[in-house]
Amino acid sequence: MENMGAAGPNNDILDEIFNRTINSKSIFLNRDVLRNDYIPDHILFRDDQISQFGSILAPILRGNKPSNIFLYGKTGTGKTVVARYVTKKLYERVLKLNLNIKFLYINTRLASTQYKMLVELGAQLDISLPFTGLSLSEAASRIFEKMKRDSINTIIILDEIDYIVKNYDDNILYEFTRVNNELLNGNFISIIGISNDLKFKEYLDPRVLSGLSEEEMVFPPYTVDELEAILTDRIRAAFRPGVVSESAVKLCASLAASEHGDARRAVDLLRVAGELAEREGSDVVDTDHITKASRSIERDRTYEVIRSLPLHGKLILAAVLAAPEDINTGRLYSNYTSMARSLGIEPLTQRRISGILSELDVLGVVNAPVVSNGRFGRSKRVKLVVPREVVSRALQEDELISSILK
Repeated sequence: MENMGAAGPNNDILDEIFNRTINSKSIFLNRDVLRNDYIPDHILFRDDQISQFGSILAPILRGNKPSNIFLYGKTGTGKTVVARYVTKKLYERVLKLNLNIKFLYINTRLASTQYKMLVELGAQLDISLPFTGLSLSEAASRIFEKMKRDSINTIIILDEIDYIVKNYDDNILYEFTRVNNELLNGNFISIIGISNDLKFKEYLDPRVLSGLSEEEMVFPPYTVDELEAILTDRIRAAFRPGVVSESAVKLCASLAASEHGDARRAVDLLRVAGELAEREGSDVVDTDHITKASRSIERDRTYEVIRSLPLHGKLILAAVLAAPEDINTGRLYSNYTSMARSLGIEPLTQRRISGILSELDVLGVVNAPVVSNGRFGRSKRVKLVVPREVVSRALQEDELISSILK
């Protein structure tokens, strides 16, 4: 086919898009207001949680160790935003009082492994840890030595804390709880754990549980009316006046309420709908844009969930793919261990695999009901509930996994 060159029709199309973007007036005032990591100046419908959380942490201003805290609740119920809002305000007071206190934040799902989690924590303390080569205990020791040497009191927020425990183990949490006995001069580490799983503590070793679980807070889902108010508040800061129709707000809130009162989903829907409207050259965001945004988010969700799974989660799905239909956990574990060892990876225990299967079930990727095998006991029957081609395509993006699939 003849090369049309830089002056060809493709270039004309792009010039038209770019010029339209430059010359048109955006319907947005501030897109960042609709980002998941945005921390608003005020948080609606969470006064009780902010008050309780702030009261638990307040003793740090007198140099005392605050209790460790677990925040529980479904996705999008305000756990992370409340934790970051309160610690942000607390840090402002810490600076005024000239206290040597550090606030560290890690999303363990994004860190993906215990070692990467420590590397990130180290970076926030100005410690450069190598990306490979150290044992977990050595990496943790270097962080703790820094805290001792510089007399640093530390608040560590571990977001999605259940992810690291379910997919690995709780050794790193044990190290955090144990080190308080070794820090000198009254210095301390306090842990704030954030989890979507109310049964998270069942995965913890009793030694870890006794040292870690001191205070607990549960965040209830938002109601439809509360979601509407939250969206209306964000719209005032994110969009130009009159851009988002009232019916669009109601539909957006209704769709998010059906997802267990998920404010994060509501805001995501609003953002994507706004972007779709702007691409179409529309001056308003209406219900059609909300519906299209919902379809777009749902379509991309499964692919992105699988693509972002940790290695062992992907190996489990590869083991399921190796079966023609559904597969019992015994056969699945055999497939999984064979694949892991072929890659030179130490397989996880069956208990860990069962935990990951449960998470994949919650994510809607597999269905894993427990079935009775008569005198042979009970086991799970695992089957994919999303198209096999979607799973295969997402797994192919991982070089290690793709070598197995081939």
